[in-house]
Amino acid sequence: MQYLLLIYDSEETWAAMPEDERNAAYAEYGAYTNELREKGLLVAADQLQPAATASVVRVKKGEQVVTDGPFTETKERLGGYYLIDVGSTDEAIAWAAKIPSARTGAVEVRPVVQQPAEVSA
Repeated sequence: MQYLLLIYDSEETWAAMPEDERNAAYAEYGAYTNELREKGLLVAADQLQPAATASVVRVKKGEQVVTDGPFTETKERLGGYYLIDVGSTDEAIAWAAKIPSARTGAVEVRPVVQQPAEVSA
C-alpha cells in the first residue's frame, strides 16, 4: 500500500535557523531518504519551493481564477513529501515519526488511492 507523508513546517523557523543547524537537518533528511531507498520503500520524494511561489487555481462559474500564494493562512506550510510503499498504516506512521520535521512541525499520513494508468471508457 502506498502512503503519502506530507511534511508541514514553519518556513520562518527554517529561515531563522543557523546554517549549521539547517545543514544538520538536511543531513538527517538525506540519511532518512537513503534508509527508505535501501529498504526498497521509497517511491518518490521532493522538497517544495516556498509557499509564496504557489498559485491556487479555482474555476468559478466556468471562469478560471488564479490566486498567488498558498491556499490558507497558517503558520505551518506544506514543504515536501515522501511517497512510500509499506505494508500497513502503522508502518507508515512509524516512518512518518522519523522525519526530522515531525519534531518541529507535523507530518500527515495519507493512504493513496491507486488507479490503473489506463482507464478504459
